[in-house]
Amino acid sequence: MAIPELGTLIEVNLREAWIHEAHSFTPWLALHLDALAHKLGISLELEGQEVPVDSFSADILARNPIDDSLVLIENQLAGSDHTHLGQIMTYLAGLDAHTVVWVAADFREAHLSALKWLNENTGDAFSFFAVKVKAVRIGSSPIAPVFEVMARPNNWERQLHAIAQETRQMSSMGLFRKEFWTHYVNRFPDELARYQADAASSRWRSLDGLDLVVTVYLAQKSVGVFIRGRRGMANADVFALLAPHSDRLRSLTGAELGNPEAGHYFSLSSFKCISADRTQWNGMSDWLHNTADAYEAALRDIFEGQA
Repeated sequence: MAIPELGTLIEVNLREAWIHEAHSFTPWLALHLDALAHKLGISLELEGQEVPVDSFSADILARNPIDDSLVLIENQLAGSDHTHLGQIMTYLAGLDAHTVVWVAADFREAHLSALKWLNENTGDAFSFFAVKVKAVRIGSSPIAPVFEVMARPNNWERQLHAIAQETRQMSSMGLFRKEFWTHYVNRFPDELARYQADAASSRWRSLDGLDLVVTVYLAQKSVGVFIRGRRGMANADVFALLAPHSDRLRSLTGAELGNPEAGHYFSLSSFKCISADRTQWNGMSDWLHNTADAYEAALRDIFEGQA
């Protein structure tokens, strides 16, 4: 039997893979969250990059679609330091995130101990991870990333199991949402051409040629419409795009623009109702469709008129 000839895996400097932390590594990680998610054992969907928190910006904000929770990701191409640990705590206070993932080239023992303490003293609602990133290659092959989890909650596997059980128990809510959105698109067949996650609380219209999205949502005591940016677009960039037209938007939609610190939505309008009362579904659907149409017309009037 022939002895196979195998290559040797070597570690290379991270800067060979990513020249700049903010301009190279963060955008790459935002586009490849699945690689990180696989190591953590959860799903991740990008919410935004450089998300403003006070006078700082969180590197990446993601969402776990299984339980709809927010995940804060802070990344470095250098070893862990006190500055980033402090920023993480600032972001945690300013964002509604319960999972924190700190990615760095290496971790000081003091910082791993700090994350361990946080995991043991902040309750099961919060989870803190330390993830070491390396860059490797075999011979002249392309550089490949390697993630190694250095710290995680002691009961992480149990938490994942509990989330899975809770998700199964929430299936009735998913079924309810699916029934409402089915009613909605049956009443307005033109909505069928627009994206829908059947059991989600919202659906949206991506506007061709614009970096803006009109979102309609379903809640227990209201339905509503708001504007947000395309996936991955920072809140501050959306605000900068809309702010010069705030008066015009208010006159066309009746809603105040809002600000980038208040969330990822702008010009929020809502309609009070009891969504569990199916006798109200026609009125709720009519309001949603008409209001979304008005929002889309307003945005096209403002931005396509500039072309």
